[in-house]
Amino acid sequence: QVQVVESGGDVVQPGGSLRLSCTASGISFSNSLMGWYRQEPGKERDMVAIIDTNDAAKYEDFVKGRFTISRDSAKNTAYLQMTNSKPEDTAVYYCLVHLYWGQGTRVTVSS
Repeated sequence: QVQVVESGGDVVQPGGSLRLSCTASGISFSNSLMGWYRQEPGKERDMVAIIDTNDAAKYEDFVKGRFTISRDSAKNTAYLQMTNSKPEDTAVYYCLVHLYWGQGTRVTVSS
């Protein structure tokens, strides 16, 4: 059984930093494309960043230069380092590993 679990969501002030983690089990993490997505209430789920098995990363324009995606295959864990956070980054962040979603972790950027 595949499980994907996100963690690290919190309330952070504008300009602050936060690191999200995504741990997968029951799947070959090192052979899986993975990505971070986010969703605001009433809106569609949007891609934030993806990273392939060669550690090549791709970012949406709205996070370029602020967020960094990375992976540690030895730990079956991927990360999303958020810096210079903005109120519009407030959302539930989801991790996708291959075809499997986690339950999401909530990030609120507010003073």
